[in-house]
Amino acid sequence: MKPVIFGLSGLELSPAERSFFTAADPAGYILFKRNIENRAQLRALTDSLRALSGRDDVPILIDQEGGSVARMRPPEWPAFPAGPAFDRLYDVAPISAIEAARANAEAIALMLAEVGINVDCLPLLDVAQPDTTEAIATRAFGSDPMRVAALGKATLDGLQRGGVVGVVKHMPGHGRAKLDTHYHLPTVTATDAELEIDLQPFARLSDAPMGMTSHIVFEAWDPARPATLSPVVIEQIIRQRIGFDGLLMTDDIDMKALSGTAGDKAAGSIAAGCDLVLDCWGRMDEMEDIAARLGEISAISRARLDRAMASVAGVRGDGDFAALIAKRDALLALT
Repeated sequence: MKPVIFGLSGLELSPAERSFFTAADPAGYILFKRNIENRAQLRALTDSLRALSGRDDVPILIDQEGGSVARMRPPEWPAFPAGPAFDRLYDVAPISAIEAARANAEAIALMLAEVGINVDCLPLLDVAQPDTTEAIATRAFGSDPMRVAALGKATLDGLQRGGVVGVVKHMPGHGRAKLDTHYHLPTVTATDAELEIDLQPFARLSDAPMGMTSHIVFEAWDPARPATLSPVVIEQIIRQRIGFDGLLMTDDIDMKALSGTAGDKAAGSIAAGCDLVLDCWGRMDEMEDIAARLGEISAISRARLDRAMASVAGVRGDGDFAALIAKRDALLALT
């Protein structure tokens, strides 16, 4: 098994993808809007990925946060609120906000599990700042680290109840970035002491099954390399200081914050200590480059992967979708 999660090009596997994925045996797959049409098509696609891999628990990921970051959209599926909605409710009624976040996440999980998706890249644990890039500020749970942790924990719990693994992101924190890593490489100049605030939600949820890195340079820790490519940040900050021992994947290595070939970025992130590379766009030449540069997944990374997927093994996800949505909406109406 290669330590990589690949994207797909369309609504079904192409013959070339079938051949390549069979040979490469990636750890998992990630789906985007281009891969999604309706329930029947999406379920057929995820079934084909499981059959191809020969693993019932092969991770099939999606970014289904709510708000602007949602791959499954109306009219086929309902819209969901983003993090700031729960932050606003927390101002009025903290316990209600936590319950609303949990119900919302369980409903998302039920929706995903119905079509065979078992990993959601949610929740964000990024602590917002006054000048946080809009790409994060419009999705975050707010600026108080304990509030972010509480809402993040509720989200993880809700996803797990619905049979879906959550991914905490973007470690060790994206809140101080003033630039969008899809297009630029941000540099954070905050001191180590100041950055302690950013680490707090991740430390509180250090037992999360999966985590995702950020493509950000933190001058206090490693002024030469972004977190995704930094052995210092991954080992000393994420693994030791935060205490995270779950499966650590990169953010999408195609994002413009990182430079170099796809193979260079993939090999560099694994060498830095990431367990898996996330490559989202389904471009065959880049996937072939990555597969050629990566060896087999390490024993410790495979163990982390298996442990993460086992966290939802046997979960029936028998909650009432409509009741969960109604509960969330009633609580959010308190604002």
